Amino acid sequence: MEIKPINTKKDYEQALARLEVIFDAKKGSAEGDELEVLSILVDNYEQQHFPVAFPDPIEAIKFRMEQLGYNQNDLANIAGLKSHAGEILNRKRKLSIGVIRQLHKNLNISADVLMQVY
Repeated sequence: MEIKPINTKKDYEQALARLEVIFDAKKGSAEGDELEVLSILVDNYEQQHFPVAFPDPIEAIKFRMEQLGYNQNDLANIAGLKSHAGEILNRKRKLSIGVIRQLHKNLNISADVLMQVY
């Protein structure tokens, strides 16, 4: 198959169909090289046409707290004051730079996610 840029939905669908056919190609083979290049082109098209937005920062905090088994008191230890934790989770207090740094450090949430306006 001739590899060409993916510019249209039809190009994208054809590329996906071809990827299914050559998915198990051996690395270093002609089909393996085609698989690698076609995968990059598909990824590029998907990033341009189907961007994935960052999650809401407060929902990200709640999700991460749930994953770690943390409660509001645990968040208060990270954010500074117990009242701040409740206000943050209830969207009554904006995240300060200091709190963003602590959440990033202690909960391992991307600063890009935490710095969004909500």
